[in-house]
Amino acid sequence: MILFLCTGNATRSVLAGAALRARVPDLEVATAGTLTIDGLPMSWRTRAGFESVGLARPDHRSRQAVAADVDAATLVVGLAPEHVEWVRREHPAAAPRTGTLKRVAHDLAADRRPLAGRVAELGLADVVLADWEEVIDPAGGDVEAFTACAAEVVALVDALAPRLRPNPEV
Repeated sequence: MILFLCTGNATRSVLAGAALRARVPDLEVATAGTLTIDGLPMSWRTRAGFESVGLARPDHRSRQAVAADVDAATLVVGLAPEHVEWVRREHPAAAPRTGTLKRVAHDLAADRRPLAGRVAELGLADVVLADWEEVIDPAGGDVEAFTACAAEVVALVDALAPRLRPNPEV
């Protein structure tokens, strides 16, 4: 299972999860937040972000990440360094399989070996997180911030998806 994390589980992780499900339908994907008010629906601006990139909107309500989510994930993908830091602090056993979307989309090897082994090769627990790894949270911004975020997230998922397919074309 691939787990996407953002702060409120309201925009970034939801977009990433929907995009990955659309690209690799046989892959189990979940989303959650690190500081969430459970049960909130998507905002109209998030829905506009989905529409702007042609993604079907899931029936989504925000939810807090719990130990069972993190423990079940082969790969935990944060949308910003702070989400990786949260996993390192709250679920340290998952740190070796937790990285930012930007880093994992760039660094994960694309081949037929099992995903867990390829993730382990990244040494994610020891990575020094950098500012370039953040997908900016559009919360509080105008609709253009949400559509820009959606475009960025979908482009990153498009780079990551072939690396997650069980039998990638390499």
